[in-house]
Amino acid sequence: MKPCRRTRAVVKEWLLKLRCCLGAVCGMEWYGYAALGILTAILSFLMDLSVTKLLRAHRWLYMNLEGNTLLQFFCWTLYPACLCAVASSFSHNICPFSTGSGIPEVRTMLAGFEMPHYLSLTNMFTKFLGLICTLAAGSTVFLGKVGPFVHLSTMVGSYLSNLCSLMQGHKKEKAAGEMMVVAAAVGVASCFGAPISGVLFSVEVMCSHFSLKHYCPCFFSAACGALTFRMFSVWSGDGETLQALFKTNFPTALPFYPLEILLFACLGLLCGAVSCCYLFCHRWILRFTKTNGIFVTMLTTEKALYSATVAFFLATLTFPHSAGQYMASQHTMKQLLTTLLDSRQWSAQSHNASVEPLLDWSSSGSPAYLSLAVFLLMKMWMLVLACTLPLPAGYFMPVFIYGAALGRLLGEGVAHVSSAGLTSDQQWASLNPGGYALAGAAAFSGAVTHTLSPVLLAIELTGQFSHAVPILLATLTANAVARSGNRPSFYDALSVSKRLPHLPSLMKARPRLPSTPVGQVLGVNSVRLQKAAGPAEVQHAVSTSSDTQIPVVDSLESQILLGFVLRPHLLMFLRHSEAETLDKRLDEVCCIHPTSALLSPHNTIQEAHSILSVVGAETLFVADRGRLVGLITWPEMKRIIEDLAKEI
Repeated sequence: MKPCRRTRAVVKEWLLKLRCCLGAVCGMEWYGYAALGILTAILSFLMDLSVTKLLRAHRWLYMNLEGNTLLQFFCWTLYPACLCAVASSFSHNICPFSTGSGIPEVRTMLAGFEMPHYLSLTNMFTKFLGLICTLAAGSTVFLGKVGPFVHLSTMVGSYLSNLCSLMQGHKKEKAAGEMMVVAAAVGVASCFGAPISGVLFSVEVMCSHFSLKHYCPCFFSAACGALTFRMFSVWSGDGETLQALFKTNFPTALPFYPLEILLFACLGLLCGAVSCCYLFCHRWILRFTKTNGIFVTMLTTEKALYSATVAFFLATLTFPHSAGQYMASQHTMKQLLTTLLDSRQWSAQSHNASVEPLLDWSSSGSPAYLSLAVFLLMKMWMLVLACTLPLPAGYFMPVFIYGAALGRLLGEGVAHVSSAGLTSDQQWASLNPGGYALAGAAAFSGAVTHTLSPVLLAIELTGQFSHAVPILLATLTANAVARSGNRPSFYDALSVSKRLPHLPSLMKARPRLPSTPVGQVLGVNSVRLQKAAGPAEVQHAVSTSSDTQIPVVDSLESQILLGFVLRPHLLMFLRHSEAETLDKRLDEVCCIHPTSALLSPHNTIQEAHSILSVVGAETLFVADRGRLVGLITWPEMKRIIEDLAKEI
């Protein structure tokens, strides 16, 4: 006998009444969307709070050791090395699926492939704690949180979807997929408080075919997440009101001159060219770690040791008393981006003794643009090396900051030329290098990911709508350069390296694979019925096939496709035949449905996949001049794509 039966009954009754009241206002799934945004924002705030405290502890310890260079060196190097070792060991021993970005896996799941290990509670717990350790390593390792946080958001969305289905009392079809699409937008919105760019990110990166029915839920949940995240920032004392995450003071009366449009276009070309170099190095290091024996051994059995070694090496290079003084290494990634977006000209400040150079970019006594050049040269290969670390990490924010440094260097160069008197026009004297940094951040990150959502992200992060057109122009130009030659994006390269069955990524790696004709990959002859089939043939078809749609042909000799009949109708036909003991034909009892989409054996796998994804059909029939050749079901399409991925 269960204890407190009366109390349990009362609580259950009140919960049912509450469900009825909430359901009368709107569907339960909308409460799930709101809960998804709020919970993800809470996780983001708790993560930022924990990382901030760990970074302050490291800073406090380093500053208290001032005067002893050797102890400062060990503090600077061992702290991030130990954190990376903990993150890697934690992930490897508890849940190996928690390493990396998580975006390639989420894209694969949204394409219809089941990967339950990537949505488990263990993975969510491991990824959350491991990501805190990674971010606490600071700008030394130079990794972010966007990708893993999108993955965390999809995990939360998956469980909320199951909860909503349970509360509604029935299982809604594809509810989990819809919640995961929404969760991808919420992940970005909760990281930066940027709902619009979060939705556009979900459209561009996560879904090969975005349904308009997801539009309103994405915006609603992303707005809830962004609002909650910004409210927590206000309550924690980081801001007085809801405002941009990175406050800037760009001039609004005349933000840029018409001729500067050409410079922004040149910046886009520069960012596109540098992104091609970065993506080439990234693909090379991915192949190298898969083929080199030492790397394979280390990344298989000694992940913690490998992570600690790489982090120690990177920290040694960024030690402030050595090469780190040329890279502003003492400051966090947020501080780096804040200084790069400053509207004041650093070259003009260096001539004014009363103005301290901004955040140690000129602490070594060298010009600021020299420090920017060293920063760009060093961080290029250091970021490529950091991408091999087997721990939870995001890769979007590092390339965003790298692009900001690239744009800042161009802006400072133009400002230096104008201040040196090489141009007679006085309008260049008021040039804003921060605008070039903002455009460079959006252009480079957009080129690396093959997206335009960084344009909106840059605007939402800073609130600088005055630079919307130059930023968009630079990003479009950079994308044109990066996409030329059918080059894969950053996330496509990760999907190919992991051999994930994601068809858009496979198309970039092997353009001819998705162009394979459907007729070459059809399996054994499928079960089919003729319209004059009797109970015996129907019983054989039901017993040998589990498909929900059974094709019907005119006769077994002609094989002319007439349509299909549903499996429940066939079972009903068999029951009627047994009850009435009448030998009726199939077309006399069952309704033969016409096919809504028909493929030719010469159609490609890509075309078949697009029809299955867009139409939402479970079965596609393949016919040659009206004669049935075979059929492709969604499980069969998954098998075909998985086989294509294995060929990479």
